[in-house]
Amino acid sequence: MPLTLDTLNAAAADEAARLLDGVYEHSPWIAQAAVAQRPFRSLAGLKHALAQVVQHAGPERQLALLRAHPELAGKAMVSRTLTAESTNEQGRAGLADCTPQEFATIQQLNADYNAKFDFPFILAVRGPRGTGLTRAEIIATFERRLGNPVEVELAEGLRNVHRIAEIRLDDKFDATPVQGEQVWDQLERLAQFSDPGFKEQGQLTVTYLTEAHRAAAARIVQDMQEAGFDEVSVDAVGNVVGLYRAGQDAGGEARRLLTGSHYDTVRNGGRYDGRLGIYVPIACVRELARRQRRLPFDVEVVAFAEEEGQRYKATFLGSGALIGAFDAAWLDQRDADGVAMREAMQRAGLPATLESIAALRRDPARYLGFVEVHIEQGPVLNELNLPLGVVTSINGGVRYLCEVTGMASHAGTTPMDRRRDAAVGVAELALYVEQRAARDGDSVGTIGILTVPGGSTNVVPGRCQFTLDLRAPNDPQRDALVADVLAQLQAICERRGLHFTCEQTMRAAAAPSHPQWQARWERAVDSLGLPLHRMPSGAGHDAMKLHEVMPQAMLFVRGQNAGISHNPLESTTAADIELAVRALHHLLDGLARPA
Repeated sequence: MPLTLDTLNAAAADEAARLLDGVYEHSPWIAQAAVAQRPFRSLAGLKHALAQVVQHAGPERQLALLRAHPELAGKAMVSRTLTAESTNEQGRAGLADCTPQEFATIQQLNADYNAKFDFPFILAVRGPRGTGLTRAEIIATFERRLGNPVEVELAEGLRNVHRIAEIRLDDKFDATPVQGEQVWDQLERLAQFSDPGFKEQGQLTVTYLTEAHRAAAARIVQDMQEAGFDEVSVDAVGNVVGLYRAGQDAGGEARRLLTGSHYDTVRNGGRYDGRLGIYVPIACVRELARRQRRLPFDVEVVAFAEEEGQRYKATFLGSGALIGAFDAAWLDQRDADGVAMREAMQRAGLPATLESIAALRRDPARYLGFVEVHIEQGPVLNELNLPLGVVTSINGGVRYLCEVTGMASHAGTTPMDRRRDAAVGVAELALYVEQRAARDGDSVGTIGILTVPGGSTNVVPGRCQFTLDLRAPNDPQRDALVADVLAQLQAICERRGLHFTCEQTMRAAAAPSHPQWQARWERAVDSLGLPLHRMPSGAGHDAMKLHEVMPQAMLFVRGQNAGISHNPLESTTAADIELAVRALHHLLDGLARPA
């Protein structure tokens, strides 16, 4: 019989600890300490409590926990002396069926890893979906993590210990994240569409109105239709819009809850950025439709066509169109291949007229508000062993495309004190940006692209093109940072005999969450039996555009691999997605109840 929380909470302390035996490898002290915190309100709360015991156990016990785990495909597996749990996990990953070459590779990796870290390599081989990683994925992860610094790998090893424990607990409680797995699978299918040059390398890149972008939109349309939306369409800028109508007793023209996120990606990006916030609400609508339940308000889910500003300098184009913020000049912008946005729209079958785009503007009076679910894109939740976090505000940001011009000259004959080196000027600015942003504590500044056009090994750079991305939690702090950085750029150029140009490509105001809507997310997280963690968002999101016309609030979902994002390693688990779906269900239910 599956274990239940009622049974665990009611058992004597020794018995409760025994019921959790095997969750953490050869480390019963973790369960013994955790059961003192009963009663547990949820399985998710139990998982967090166990992880927190380890978090506060100190480095010696943490290291002992790591060393309690067997090597992957190691001597214990060969001699069949693994615990039942480890035998199941390594067997499901196919490690008992390695080819001689794979086995030799893993043995060498084990030896190299132990020599460097002095603890075994630990990986949750059943993976984020729970069905198992391939041997190729295991070896690739092994090789990548072998390059980590010791303190980074210690933390990653512990996180994988917790992930193993989470899966083992799901097995004990016979808990299957059905909705989370369905969303996970849908995001995998959506990731098959990628732009040429990237798809061939197994990389995910979907930029505005490319063939892959249009194919992704078509898949989202199909998924919305199959989920039970009443209306699904693609609008004049390529947004996919799904509408699940209110019940007949709503009376008159019902108001709407708006939700969603973007489906374009950065170059060589991840599967969850933006897209998770499309498919979590799709899952909620699917469940409403399955139960034939209607809410007293419409649910409008928008998959925004463009948020990343990768093909054109038109960041937040999709959500901006809904608030009347589409810039007419964007239509004449050209991409790297010289294709104007207007032409790209026409090729995609869109009208490409200002009139059709202006018609997309929503009337805020019709809307209750906007909510967005998003992968965190950072390490905080991962480090706290929390699956969900409530966003308090979205940082304001400004982006610039800049160029510094000096004088190209011979690298061998130009004395160091006679040079007008554009690249060195930008390098000096980069160091200042790092120092100036750090002064605020929570501001950030990045020169993400730095190019010397036509550069040569033996030529002093005469031109240097670069980007500036400056962000802060509030607009005055952001503006002070921008003013100081631009003033420093001017001072550097004057001192070095250089000239510069800066074109602002994006300015977004900070977007504090609406208190009532933030509270709705907080109640949803609490309903899952989880500790509440409030946090700002350093990344920009579509919510910050909708914030200009209606109340908004966001929910963050924990990322794996130290929370990395805008990277192929971006990941989250089906179990964490399940919790996000349940949180949104709770928010919808609360909104449906009379005040």
